[in-house]
Amino acid sequence: MIRIRQADIRQAEGDDVRGRGTGRPERPVHPALPPALRTWLGLVAGLAALVVAVLGVCYADHHRPGAADAWIRSAVVGPQPRGLSVALDLDAMGEPTGAVTLVVAVVLVCLLLRRPRAAVLAAAGTGLAVVSTSLLKHVVGRTINGANLSYPSGHTAFATALALVVALLAAEWLGALAGGLLVLTAALVAGAAMGWAQVALDAHYPTDVLGGWCAALAVVPATAWLVDRTIDFGRRERR
Repeated sequence: MIRIRQADIRQAEGDDVRGRGTGRPERPVHPALPPALRTWLGLVAGLAALVVAVLGVCYADHHRPGAADAWIRSAVVGPQPRGLSVALDLDAMGEPTGAVTLVVAVVLVCLLLRRPRAAVLAAAGTGLAVVSTSLLKHVVGRTINGANLSYPSGHTAFATALALVVALLAAEWLGALAGGLLVLTAALVAGAAMGWAQVALDAHYPTDVLGGWCAALAVVPATAWLVDRTIDFGRRERR
């Protein structure tokens, strides 16, 4: 009897390790939002959402650049913008064809790396960032070059969101400090590059770019948290 009970205990322990007696080890869980970054990214997301709201109120129904816009444009772009071909190439990445191509590529990479949550985030995070900026444009009502709605910049939000997804994919293997620096650097580089292109092409005011950048910083961490919560809840329900 003792031997039988000991064997049963060992079998039960093995079943827990392998996952409900399937005989196969459970795949490691790779969260969309690394636990080490959840707290500070949550704070960043909250602050970014506040900036989006404040700028939206300040520039609601405006149809011309503000003083900050004129100063930033002259400092960053100059009276005669250079590198317009580069700006056009960057802008094309935010257009529907370029954006879909980039998202599909990132999703495929995530699946090849067996990171399904990151793949979901790549599609949902970038999609929600673009949708949120599109909705906000109609709410705020700021225009540029006639009746073109401008705040916040959807192109900048998309580029920043995609960069955040890729950075979060790699940040899991880093510590809180290194991972945080990677995520922040990726967001800054992508947002600055696309933002410069939008200002250089006179498609957006600099404050539109800032609003789009902050929109991505608010949406992507929240979406990553929601992806993890939803999938974890589903896993618990199946058990």
